[in-house]
Amino acid sequence: MFKPVLFLFCAAAAAAAPTFAAPPAPLVDTIDGRRVESLTLRHPTAEAVVVFESGSRNTIDKWGTVPGQLAQEASVFVYNRPGYGNSEVAATPRDGRTIVEELRGILRHKDLKPPYVLVGHSLGGLYMQLFARIYPDEVKALVLVDAIYPRMIKKTQDFPLMTRIAGQLAFSRSVWREIEKIDETGDMVLGLPGIDDKPIVRLVNQPTSSTAIGVDFGAFRMDSATRDAVRALYPKAKTVVADSSHQMALTSPDIVAAAIRQVLPPPRDKTFAGQ
Repeated sequence: MFKPVLFLFCAAAAAAAPTFAAPPAPLVDTIDGRRVESLTLRHPTAEAVVVFESGSRNTIDKWGTVPGQLAQEASVFVYNRPGYGNSEVAATPRDGRTIVEELRGILRHKDLKPPYVLVGHSLGGLYMQLFARIYPDEVKALVLVDAIYPRMIKKTQDFPLMTRIAGQLAFSRSVWREIEKIDETGDMVLGLPGIDDKPIVRLVNQPTSSTAIGVDFGAFRMDSATRDAVRALYPKAKTVVADSSHQMALTSPDIVAAAIRQVLPPPRDKTFAGQ
């Protein structure tokens, strides 16, 4: 379950067969004085909204065909955080609590009401864990796609010097500001009541190829206590292990879509009228 996720310093391979029609292009709105790029696919009879939160450096396109697949059964929302894609950089802090509150504000602006099925990839998975713990009454279920969990990532000041230098040179300021707050966000998650009463699916990428080599650049806590804590975090969750890549939505879209379908309430009828 616990392994170095390469979202910080590696570009993962991506290959997905486009078996579903491409969704409409994302739109850019001005929300609370800032440009926000997002895609909303509305299902007229859906009981829940599937909300996607991307990993570090990832934009809407990294979800591949998954939003389009789910739009046949639920309303879908996916967006770019500040400084990603065509979303405007924000001066606000980049800790998880701020990001959760900004996301909720966007959902309200879009008139997308709970309950939500939260889907988070990598760092986005950490944010969605926090969302579910802060607002449990708004959350129907949680799907964590090769996610980051509390305590997995060290404080940035504890990264090796070359890792810190490389990260600040390679990443945008918006991305690095999020990385600087990962450990703090994890502590926020652990400081709130658990969510074991909710359906949770954990998708784990576990490559079987002999050429798959994990590299953590000294950014991960690899001690046994941390490993055990991550494994025990959601004891009632269903875990699905796949031979995929960290970008699971691109490499294994059907697996990701199937995991979300497991926790979706059925629509009131089968009619789908489009966006």
